[in-house]
Amino acid sequence: MKVFRISITVLVFAAFAILAHTQTRPGATPATRPAAAAPANVAVIDSRAFSDEKAGIAKVMTAMKALDAKFDPLKAELRGMRDRLNTMRADIDKKRSIQDQRMTAQQIEEADRLELTIKRKAEDAQTSYQKETLAALEPLQQDIVNALATYAQAKGISLLIDVNRVPVIYASTSLDVTKDFIADYNRTHPAIGGARP
Repeated sequence: MKVFRISITVLVFAAFAILAHTQTRPGATPATRPAAAAPANVAVIDSRAFSDEKAGIAKVMTAMKALDAKFDPLKAELRGMRDRLNTMRADIDKKRSIQDQRMTAQQIEEADRLELTIKRKAEDAQTSYQKETLAALEPLQQDIVNALATYAQAKGISLLIDVNRVPVIYASTSLDVTKDFIADYNRTHPAIGGARP
């Protein structure tokens, strides 16, 4: 989403720069004033809806499900390791007062090693998941940005603002084109294996 966020921010700043440049300066004579620009057709979109499981962009959901499926075995392994650690810690607590202290110390050391292994494995998994998510979604984000530009041009929209990226105090619901864009994108860019019905 970083590329998408940067693209939208650049579009917004470009629009503000154009607006600022076309403002009349104090003391300007009527002869040097530029002609008034036509009113802009402004719309808003909420990119958070793109990843909605039921009403979002099918390609995004397909990519996310594929990533989740790839990492499910690792998640299950980590869950099993955590369960084993919890069982070990509970067993140590139960037997602490009735068994030899050396045995308890060995069990604590073994549990600590397992905990460290879990921590490292979870950190590695998180790093790997983030890299693969970026690799899978970055081209898709660029495709969505391009589709947004095409959609805006086709609908005669001069300025499209993502309310998820730019603070908007108020926007009439009639300006929100999120659902229409998602429906258009899903129709023109179906997910592999078929789009949502």
